[in-house]
Amino acid sequence: MGFGGVSGDQRRGHVLLLAGDAAVRRGGVLVAPGVNVAALAMVPADALLGCGVPADMVCLEGVRDPNTVLARLRVAVGAEGPLFVYVSGRLTADRRGRGHGRGRGLFVALAGTTAASVRYTSLPWEWLLGELRSRTAGETTVVVDLVADKAAWPLVEETGTLPGLAGLTGVEAFGVVGGPGAPAAVGGVSAYTRQWIDQLRRAPVRPSNVELHVLAAGSAGLAPGTLVVPSARELETRSVPVPAPVLGPVPVPVPVFVPAPESVAFAGTTRVVEAAEAVTGAVAVVGTEDPRARLHALAVGGRHTEADALARAWERWVVERSGHASAEAVQCGEIRADLARMAGDFASATRLWTAAGRARLASQGPDAAEVQDAAAGALYCWTQLKDRAGALELGPALVGLLRALPSLDPDRLRLAERRLETLRTPAGAPHGSRVVRS
Repeated sequence: MGFGGVSGDQRRGHVLLLAGDAAVRRGGVLVAPGVNVAALAMVPADALLGCGVPADMVCLEGVRDPNTVLARLRVAVGAEGPLFVYVSGRLTADRRGRGHGRGRGLFVALAGTTAASVRYTSLPWEWLLGELRSRTAGETTVVVDLVADKAAWPLVEETGTLPGLAGLTGVEAFGVVGGPGAPAAVGGVSAYTRQWIDQLRRAPVRPSNVELHVLAAGSAGLAPGTLVVPSARELETRSVPVPAPVLGPVPVPVPVFVPAPESVAFAGTTRVVEAAEAVTGAVAVVGTEDPRARLHALAVGGRHTEADALARAWERWVVERSGHASAEAVQCGEIRADLARMAGDFASATRLWTAAGRARLASQGPDAAEVQDAAAGALYCWTQLKDRAGALELGPALVGLLRALPSLDPDRLRLAERRLETLRTPAGAPHGSRVVRS
């Protein structure tokens, strides 16, 4: 589909999906932008835009000329309606260039881009920023799912962000950037992009873009070191919409279960209870929307104990109605795992992600994307756990889960096995001592 003009006073929304060059390492694909764009193109344009105006969608894949991309960008940016721009692929830099300010410029590699042809066959990052700067305030969303190669990663790592995105007035920018050592993608669609798609399809009421980003980044099982834009710390300074009144902070929150009306259903149906939240000295709050937005708003705001209390109450309500083995109950466990990770409780997060992975493995099989995501989330949180005894206690179950997933990146299993072996080696024992595996 191509872009159409504005008829009379009718505004049109525009969706531009750009698939750059794939990022490949040792034969493994780190990001498959064509697959990402194809999956995202299946989502209705109005869902991506977050509004119901008529919309056009353009998918660019296999483009070799950066001027072609620039022309499409200018058409999209020049439109009066809401705009959604998605960019996936390999982020690179001109090794021979002599840039200004912070050094060499960044580029989005296009089809056929090589280290020697970066300046001629890839899209300069500054071109993208320059076009977006001309947008009027608001109604512009940019989502990126990128992997930086060895030339680009030092520039990204140095700044800790994607240069220029935060300074775009009236543009909401979100995304992730993996490093050159990122594990190969599992299942084709990148985990972050897949989570955006799943959340848009799953929620009965479309979450805000900030909430979508938090949900996607928290549920994707991102590899350690992945750059998240904006980060959780940056989001703490933002105002996240909350679908129900927020109670004042309470020093010692105590979870108290309050039954929800029987007529209210679980997420995915028309209306959803916000689960029962009760804290010392306060009445329970019962809402009418999906509770996930409120849970993550509490977590992003640093109110981790309250978020955990609400999540536990919600999980109990779901279990009583659907059972421990239900898909809804497993999803509650995954949400609690993500909340624990955001709170820095990596032991609980590891335990919950591992349990979710085993539950999904039993019902969905080892190749399901949700199983892979749960295993990756458990592994990441386990690697962040500094307590030796805690890591040793949780390690065998995690390694057992990873061994049950033959299509998982073998580097992840080797990482877990090596760490578990190290943890089992008594202090002072010579390195390489024999260890009995679980």
